[in-house]
Amino acid sequence: MTQFVVTLDLDGVTDKSALMERCAEALGLPDWFGRNWDALADSLTDLPAPPGDGGLQIVVRNWRPYAEARPQEWAIAQDVFAQAVDRTPALSVLLALGGSS
Repeated sequence: MTQFVVTLDLDGVTDKSALMERCAEALGLPDWFGRNWDALADSLTDLPAPPGDGGLQIVVRNWRPYAEARPQEWAIAQDVFAQAVDRTPALSVLLALGGSS
């Protein structure tokens, strides 16, 4: 069983607007994606099934500068990711540890 991996690189992200744009780009969300927390939550649980049968793994890289600059926003983002994973068994969201770039 092989998971389909998408990298969500937050390098240079400094606010919620940039985070939403990066999510839209990395996850291939439609132009009408609402770019708010509720829309992100809905989109994460409604992503199309990836090829194969292993599910989708989202690897979040370079997240620490954003987390430090906007701790309240980052806490909400983590909650949105966690709830999506709880509701979608084939979805995993992983935070890559290491340097910020």
